[in-house]
Amino acid sequence: MKTVSLVFPLMGLALAINSCTVNSTESKSEPVRQVPVAGLTVMDTTIYKEYIADIQATRNVELRSRLSGFLEKIYVDEGAIVNAGQVLFKMNDEEYKADFAKAQAALNIAIAEAKKVELEKERTKKLVEKNIVSKTEQELIAVQYKAALSKVEEAKAVVNQTQTKLAQTLIRAPFNGRIDRIQLKAGSLLEEGSLITTISDLNALNVYFDISESEYLNLASDSNFRSNSFKRQVKLILANGQEYPHTGVAQIVESEFEPNTGSISLRAKFPNTDGLLKHGASGKIGVPISTGSTKFVHQKSVLEIQDKTYVYVVNDDKTVKMVPFRSGQRIGHYYIVEEGLENDQRIVFEGVQGLRDGMTIQPILKDNKIEKEEILAE
Repeated sequence: MKTVSLVFPLMGLALAINSCTVNSTESKSEPVRQVPVAGLTVMDTTIYKEYIADIQATRNVELRSRLSGFLEKIYVDEGAIVNAGQVLFKMNDEEYKADFAKAQAALNIAIAEAKKVELEKERTKKLVEKNIVSKTEQELIAVQYKAALSKVEEAKAVVNQTQTKLAQTLIRAPFNGRIDRIQLKAGSLLEEGSLITTISDLNALNVYFDISESEYLNLASDSNFRSNSFKRQVKLILANGQEYPHTGVAQIVESEFEPNTGSISLRAKFPNTDGLLKHGASGKIGVPISTGSTKFVHQKSVLEIQDKTYVYVVNDDKTVKMVPFRSGQRIGHYYIVEEGLENDQRIVFEGVQGLRDGMTIQPILKDNKIEKEEILAE
């Protein structure tokens, strides 16, 4: 019995030793992973710094009623393209026609009264010359004639006023443009100042964006800025991320900084021949900025963890280490490296998800020489 109890523990120990030997052999025989490695890309290029854009039509006007009355007719549909002077809406004009006729009659009466006094004035003048009436009578008639002429002018003013109101019953387009949504329907009661619709001139659009005081001072170092001819070509990125096919020209249009934000606005003009842009649209303005000698790293090399960016750096002994760095603007498939990485460091180019600190790899050098146009195109 004692012999049996000694044999089984010895057999278990032998099996355990044999298992460890097998596992050790398997781990040593595991192949070293081949990983593409590249250096940082360093070049002097131009990037586009983006600003929130406020897109506005060069002219955008609210069409409001200047009178009170009923909207009688609508001559255009919503979204229609209209020409300057074109009649868009008509208000009921019966009341204003009556006022105009009344004013015209009052003018005729005033003219007739003035003519009557004028004749009396001529008759009195002859009587004074014959010493039949005194000169005082002549002076009195002259005063009455002036008063009659004043009444004529007053009546003409009333006629012009009623005529203007009658004309305002026809609401016309102030310029060539496109009609927006029509707020009211035929038969609606309009008060003075009631909004009917808006009209926008969309042939060209102004795009406003704000820059900080420090950015403004950097612009002020430009010689063209000091000669009051400062202009800069910019691009427009639409709300869907697509680049607008036309470039714009940005200029400083404000003379004061916004006290709450410390910013100042620039305006860029963009053509709109295809009618793609609309008043009130959103987007971003891209302003070209020369980077100087700048380091870039491809997005395949980068891990993003909790808003921080990391890469795997290859050590001289072929082990890898995860290193954080401060990234700048992303351009295409590349990140700008602001700090944390050196030019001579070797970076794992792709396949970083399967790596861990201290892991040994077989680096395969990848040629990362690219042209500036390639970065910007991506």
